[in-house]
Amino acid sequence: MKRLVLVGGGHSHLEVIRRIGQHPSVGLHVTLVAPQRFKACSDMLPGLIAGHYQHADCHIDLEALCGTACVDRMADTVVGLDAQQRMVHCASGASIAYDLASLDIGSAATYAPQGMEVAVEPGEAFLAYWDALRQRAQSRVLHIVTVGGGASGIEMTLSMQHCLNQAGCRAHLSIAASNRTILPEHPAHVRRYFERVLRERGVGLLTGARVTRIEDQTVWLDSGAHLVADHVVWALGPRAAEWPAHAGLAADEHGFVLVDRTLRSTSHPEIFAAGDIAGMRDHSRPKSGVHALRQGQVLAENLMRTLGGQRLVRYAPQRLAPALITSGDRHAAASWGGLSVHGAWVWRWKDRRDRERMARYRVA
Repeated sequence: MKRLVLVGGGHSHLEVIRRIGQHPSVGLHVTLVAPQRFKACSDMLPGLIAGHYQHADCHIDLEALCGTACVDRMADTVVGLDAQQRMVHCASGASIAYDLASLDIGSAATYAPQGMEVAVEPGEAFLAYWDALRQRAQSRVLHIVTVGGGASGIEMTLSMQHCLNQAGCRAHLSIAASNRTILPEHPAHVRRYFERVLRERGVGLLTGARVTRIEDQTVWLDSGAHLVADHVVWALGPRAAEWPAHAGLAADEHGFVLVDRTLRSTSHPEIFAAGDIAGMRDHSRPKSGVHALRQGQVLAENLMRTLGGQRLVRYAPQRLAPALITSGDRHAAASWGGLSVHGAWVWRWKDRRDRERMARYRVA
């Protein structure tokens, strides 16, 4: 009996489990290790924060999905790996042996939480924090500072503002971006659009402002200026968990597991990785659920091919995948290379696409 261990319930592993259910393999025991029962679609989280979605709209029931595929699910978190003994070690103290392992654990928090601070990733932790923040906003005016001027920071700030406004709450929101402009990796038209949206909605914006410390409900910047903050939201982009590199897996300069074009570890052929935790030197792409789902198709194929001793297939990322950023209300901007559009119809297109993707993994 071969043992396949799927570490993490990310977007790529959703596709792996779905395909295992469609094509069961005799003599294969599959275990998914994931702490939460419900997996959120990361691209729909801003819409959930804004109030456009309910929990069920953008979460997949991993327990139900695993049940249809005869995959065992352990509600645990992997904290280490012994590549020599082929064992994964969990926070509960349990250890699981594997013949083949796949990592899809998403991103780690960008800092150690300190009460008034929360990171956008991982999304489940942010959602729990957001529920408490909304309760506080009903009784007092809050000052909320987002650290990071990328797509995640812009989307979450505008989504939080929209939700609080709809609930009749008052809040002052600001963004501190270390770059000289917001959305530095996006076309100028998209930057100008969101600069106008932030200005019209009264969101404070400081560019070229690096946060040096946070203390006594004050965010201090390298310029010496400071911002009052009841809550600080960190949106500085994905960060790799430390344990894969500590286990000896080849990693890039940021700690993401290096994989080849088949999504196999460049140092350990019995380990694969996909989603945020995977790094490909030849194909650098933004970390997103869209890319992770596309990787899942190749990952599922190559896991089965490895177990069967067959030649692996290569993953070819989209050369120009659309970048979509929502603006809190039911509007969004999309860009392909240097082209960009925005409007309510872009949000409707994104909404339809996201719902169709989620429907693939729902169990009746």
